[in-house]
Amino acid sequence: MTETELQEITAGLNAGTIIPYLGPGVLSLEPATCHVPATPEELVKQLTSKVSVPHKIRNNLTAAAQFIENFKHRKSVVKLMEEAFLPGALPNVLHHFLTSLVKKPLLIVATWYDDAMAQALRGRGNWGQIQGVSQAEHYGNWVHYFDEHGNPGEAKEADTWHIVLYKPLGAITPAKNFIVSDSDFVEVLTEIDIQTPIPPRVQELRTGANFLFLGCRFNNQLTRTYARQIMKRSSDKHWVVMEGPLTRMEQRFIKEQNITHIDLPLAQFVSWLSTGKIDTALAA
Repeated sequence: MTETELQEITAGLNAGTIIPYLGPGVLSLEPATCHVPATPEELVKQLTSKVSVPHKIRNNLTAAAQFIENFKHRKSVVKLMEEAFLPGALPNVLHHFLTSLVKKPLLIVATWYDDAMAQALRGRGNWGQIQGVSQAEHYGNWVHYFDEHGNPGEAKEADTWHIVLYKPLGAITPAKNFIVSDSDFVEVLTEIDIQTPIPPRVQELRTGANFLFLGCRFNNQLTRTYARQIMKRSSDKHWVVMEGPLTRMEQRFIKEQNITHIDLPLAQFVSWLSTGKIDTALAA
């Protein structure tokens, strides 16, 4: 990774041509301010500590959530997710950096259930959220819209927002929307190839853009599928900051999607982003 390439990322972020794509790993940047599960492994451990599930699915988040939904009711899944994420995670250095850019990103994708990015955007002007919703609770609707105050909105309002925060899996606030169980994902994946679950405003804003993946892993099919479909019809140049070693499927995915792999700890990369100081080791 050269200094020129790093500066290219900064320039793209400041120009608004790069879309930040945040995974749960961004919460690890400041553990002291994070009081929610920051990985799928932590989340499933918390869910299964409250409800007994078969041993063979105890470490599988979507399967465990489906078991709870089947045998306890969907409301039990929502309640457990609320308990997991209500303690909250404060915005960290990365969230604040993204809101301080010269030209704010028109679109920020955040693929975890916390509301740290939304907190960072509060008071930053005209923005809103588009959240994925479960067909089990909102049959016939793929997403819900919320303005900067958390009030429900409509698709046409998103066209006027200066910043769109896209939460494809939902979030704890403002309405406790969670796509988390096997059946939630089956519903989405059945339609995602033809882009039905991807909101029109997101499809518009991603056109020709670059993506910068931060705090993401692509070691399971769901994360790869979501990223692939959200990136569709964007540019042919992207980056992922992900400390190695990579799995075979991660290597294959980033190659097929023409994603440049930046093999660095996320904290080191974000420190460079936020300070503008390029460590010689970083740029080697």
